Amino acid sequence: MAPLRTLAALFLGANAASAFSPSTSVSKTVVRRPQTAVASSTFDDAVKDWGEEYPQFAEWGWGPSVQAEIWNGRHAMFGWVVMCASAYAKGHGLIPNADQALDFKEWGTLATISGKNTITNERAIILIANVHAFFVGLAATISPLPFSDTLLLDKNHPMYEWQVERNSKLGGVMPNLGKMGVTPEAELANGRMAMMGIITCVAYSGIQGQSMIDTINEWVGGAYF
Repeated sequence: MAPLRTLAALFLGANAASAFSPSTSVSKTVVRRPQTAVASSTFDDAVKDWGEEYPQFAEWGWGPSVQAEIWNGRHAMFGWVVMCASAYAKGHGLIPNADQALDFKEWGTLATISGKNTITNERAIILIANVHAFFVGLAATISPLPFSDTLLLDKNHPMYEWQVERNSKLGGVMPNLGKMGVTPEAELANGRMAMMGIITCVAYSGIQGQSMIDTINEWVGGAYF
C-alpha cells in the first residue's frame, strides 16, 4: 500500500503545483472563413464591380449575373436532353441515314463545315433543336409572356419583382440545396453541372477525335447503341 500512497501523493502534488504555474501556451480563437465563403465573396464582388462599371447592362441582367447564369444553364440542360435523345434515336434507328452528309446542292452553305464538306443528318437535327432553344430565349426577350421568366430584366414586366428577389438569394459558389424539389437553387445547380458537363464533353470529344454522341454513349457504357 505504501507505493500506491506515494504515487497518489506525487500525483496530487503535481496537480496542485500546476495550478499556480504560469501557462506556457496562450489559446487564441481564430475565426476562419470557409473557402466557399471567400469564393462567394469574390463572385459577389465581381458582380458588384460589373454593376458599377456598366450599370446600363447590369440593369437588364447582362454580364456576370444570376439572370444570365440561369438562362445559360437552361440552354445547357436542354442541350443535354437533345443530345441524349439523339443518341437514343441513333441507337434505335429513329434517325434516317444518321451518318449521311447533307447534300450541298439542296442545303447550300447553310450545312457546310469547311469548303464543301457538309454536316450529317444527325448533327443537323441537333443543330435545329438548339436553334429552337435559341429562339425560345429570343422570344422571352422580345415578347415575353406575363407569367414567364424573361431573359432580360424588365421593370415593366409583372415578374420583375419576383426575379429580383429570386436573384438576390442565389449566386455564390454553392447555392443552398437544403430545400427539396423544384426550386431556383436546384435549377441553378443543375444548370451549372450541365454547362460544365458540355465543356467536358466537347473537350473529351476533341481529344478522342469522335462525335459528342459517341462520347455520351461511351460514358453510359454503350447503353444507347
